[in-house]
Amino acid sequence: MNHFRSDHFRSVRSIAIIFLATSSCLVSAGLAQNNRQPEEPSSSLSFLVVRDNSGKAVRNASVVLHPVNKNGTQSRGGFELKTDGDGKASFDGVPYGKLRVQVLAHGFQTFGEDYDIDKPTTDISIRLKRPTDQYSIYGDQNNAPKDEAKPPDAEKKDPPDADKKPQ
Repeated sequence: MNHFRSDHFRSVRSIAIIFLATSSCLVSAGLAQNNRQPEEPSSSLSFLVVRDNSGKAVRNASVVLHPVNKNGTQSRGGFELKTDGDGKASFDGVPYGKLRVQVLAHGFQTFGEDYDIDKPTTDISIRLKRPTDQYSIYGDQNNAPKDEAKPPDAEKKDPPDADKKPQ
């Protein structure tokens, strides 16, 4: 009969230990969940990059994302995306706030603008322009007017006093 009590006592003790361990884990998990700070809201961004003149997609354009602080200064770091064949790129988990978006593509002007991210999904369409002609205030040195241009084989003239001998 002693043997029966001993086995019964061991099983009750084992059940009690398991119960206490499980209870303490559940209590710890509950406390940890209560102490956790609420998740910061974030947005899913979708970009569409097209040519300004035709509306056709610009593939392989670099879309660079930089957070902007309250002073309007660009924060260090950032993230770069590439557009696909349809001119699309996307990024999930962007925190709410100001975001500077720059788009660079070969043969187009660089695009840059700040956006306020404040919705769960944000669609941004960007129209890239071709570079414009550049003008110089100095004019074109190769096409100077003829009266100002000097021919390359112009003869040097002797100074006016060259035929006088020193005294």
